[in-house]
Amino acid sequence: MAGKTDPPTSNQTSSAGHLKYISLVILVVQNASLILVMRYTRTAAGKSDLYFPTTAVVMTEVVKLGTCLFIIFIQRHGNIPAFCSYLNSNIIGRPTDTLKLAIPSLAYTLQNNLLYVAISNLSAATFQVTYQLKILTTALFSVVLLQRSLSRVQWTSLFILFVGVAIVQVQPTDPSKQHTETNAAQTEQSPLVGLIAVIISCMSSGFAGVYFEKILKGSSTSIWLMNIQFGMYGTIIGLIGMWLKDGPAIQEKGFFFGYSNLVWFVVCWQAFGGLLVAVVVKYADNILKGFATSGAIIISTICAVYFFGFQINTQFTFGASLVIFAVYLYSRPKPNTGPLIGENKTTTTTEKS
Repeated sequence: MAGKTDPPTSNQTSSAGHLKYISLVILVVQNASLILVMRYTRTAAGKSDLYFPTTAVVMTEVVKLGTCLFIIFIQRHGNIPAFCSYLNSNIIGRPTDTLKLAIPSLAYTLQNNLLYVAISNLSAATFQVTYQLKILTTALFSVVLLQRSLSRVQWTSLFILFVGVAIVQVQPTDPSKQHTETNAAQTEQSPLVGLIAVIISCMSSGFAGVYFEKILKGSSTSIWLMNIQFGMYGTIIGLIGMWLKDGPAIQEKGFFFGYSNLVWFVVCWQAFGGLLVAVVVKYADNILKGFATSGAIIISTICAVYFFGFQINTQFTFGASLVIFAVYLYSRPKPNTGPLIGENKTTTTTEKS
């Protein structure tokens, strides 16, 4: 019979199952390793030898832009006229659609700059836990901008998430009982500055993700083309921010001052991370993504103990456990008990790393 689809074979089902777990491992490694290496590059050297994070943000956008241009070039079978015509008709020829991405690009660039500020002032484990506030901000922006309804379980999980982060952030008055890194004291750090940076970064991430999803609705533009547009805006905005913040110092020391192999790893891993996750989540459901986040928190904490001398206390353990539980709870699918009041059809919010 025409159009009949054969049921998946046992081998196909087994392969899909393996891909899910491979996706889980990749997500855990990407989430944990980026923060750990980024933290190391911001604390290993003395303050006078540190690279400029604003240049790293710009280079991340350049690498991402180049990667997406290369992918589209391959999709056009290496035909340069067809490649140029495609970019001209879809970017220059559609200025309105291109301009729509300027707002989320600004928010994402702000987020990426603030990540460096946060990771320079917070331990890797504390940052990893606190950064889960992006789940809360994304949910709130989805309710406001997309008129999306959340289940009672999800609202409860968001409250638990907030409480868990608050517990982790409130340090005991006795210094001997605080969760700190004993091996990362070469640079001046301010936990308050780090916390503010994380909060603003999470707000930027939540707004940009939901705004981007709103743009995506009804759009047939490829994800690679959109990332090119993001990369164009991100590079320009990043260069402006770089000049305003570090212009004189970069003129004196150079754009790539302080760059090492690990800094280049951070730049490339952050650039490829978002693209990697976009491909990987095809095989991973929300529950697995929640486990990936939880796994990244646990791995980051264990590695921070060995590499940074991170001292875990009961308060951190309890708060982190609440956050992990909240992430799992929020990731669970809604029960099929009928639509909630005011609930619209939902789609998955797009996030950028």
